[in-house]
Amino acid sequence: MKDSRASQSKADVTPTHARHGVLWFAVTLAIITYIDRVCISQAAPHIQSDLGLNKEQMSLVFSAFTLAYALFEIPGGWLGDKFGPRSILMKVVTMWSFFTAATGWAWNMASLVVCRFLFGAGEAGCFPNLTKAFTLWMPQGERVRAQGIMWLSARWGGAFTPLLVAGTMALVSWRVTFVIYGAIGVVWAVLFYRWFRDNPRDHPSVNAAELALLGDARQNMGSHLRVPWRKLLSSRTVWMLWLQYFCMAYGWDFYITWLPTYLKEQGVTGGYAAFLAGFPLFFGGLGSLFAGLIAPWLARWLGCRARARRVLAYVGLSGAAVMLVLATVTRMPLLTAIALGLSSFGNDLAMPGSWGACMDVGGKYSGSLSGSMNMMGNFGGMVSPVVAAQILKFTDNNWDITLWVSAAVYLIGAAAWRFIDPVTPLEAQTKAGDPARAAS
Repeated sequence: MKDSRASQSKADVTPTHARHGVLWFAVTLAIITYIDRVCISQAAPHIQSDLGLNKEQMSLVFSAFTLAYALFEIPGGWLGDKFGPRSILMKVVTMWSFFTAATGWAWNMASLVVCRFLFGAGEAGCFPNLTKAFTLWMPQGERVRAQGIMWLSARWGGAFTPLLVAGTMALVSWRVTFVIYGAIGVVWAVLFYRWFRDNPRDHPSVNAAELALLGDARQNMGSHLRVPWRKLLSSRTVWMLWLQYFCMAYGWDFYITWLPTYLKEQGVTGGYAAFLAGFPLFFGGLGSLFAGLIAPWLARWLGCRARARRVLAYVGLSGAAVMLVLATVTRMPLLTAIALGLSSFGNDLAMPGSWGACMDVGGKYSGSLSGSMNMMGNFGGMVSPVVAAQILKFTDNNWDITLWVSAAVYLIGAAAWRFIDPVTPLEAQTKAGDPARAAS
């Protein structure tokens, strides 16, 4: 009897690990998200051939997704803040999975644009609501690491998509391929809704010790009706978060839109082209993981979490710009792919810190703030393929200039981090948002 009581007492003081289940669901959804998103870039040559689309028309198809993704980021994040991520994620995942499948049913450009727009509207709710779930379920010290692991999974899901899609389309048509991938998301939505709870206190697998580790989730839960947009719009930190994410997305979007076409026009085709197309997302995943792992150590070394996040962003975005320029120097496809991969690695060094800033600065409004940041980023992603198509049109298909422009935009994003306080809650920030006053 005494041993039984001692065992029970030990179980009570040892935290359970239910929060790791949240991370598992976030990882799998991030993979699904990028498979569904990147699939179209690999299928683009087949779609253009079947539907008779030129590059400019295909760029509008790419941008239809990104436009909707941007426009619905804030509504998606706000709904998560108000109603909780459990219900909203189940609904948006089901929605975008349907329109992933519907992409395979398109019969002309207009139907394809509509499907990709509605697909983007659904996916817009993904990462703001996963961020909200992390805010509710993760201790503050584990949040950036969780973001790093999630973005590693997202990037690697996209990295292996070209090979996955190439293999699938070797067996079935591009139309059936989209239907297959759409079905996967529906399965995830059902499993997530059955397992997840908005409040960790309501989950049967969470014990008192883990609840103590997580803190009071209720302070970050919804029930509020109004987001303090005046405070958001008067915060320099918020504006600079938006700017740097616009710049990051502008440069990075090339990898999930035009890269397969770029490789094809460099004479690289077949399985080798699909292999090289995965480099940027593979290296980007390593960048996200590395940032998530090194951020706590760097913060201790520098004596300040805010400074650590800025250093990672400065080094990452500046390095991304340099690597894009180097990619235009070599004419060997493998070296070009490696340079593009290292550029993506630099891009993703800033990713976990950006989303971590949304959690720390936003607090109970983290869904709305992260949604607004991702909205601005996707405006950059929307502009990127269209600008690239216009540059190619007026420069006799000069791909180098498109990469030089992206490099310049990356440098602007790096400079924006000088004015970001990525750790002080919005409620405590001054109107000026002075980064020098950031909490350590």
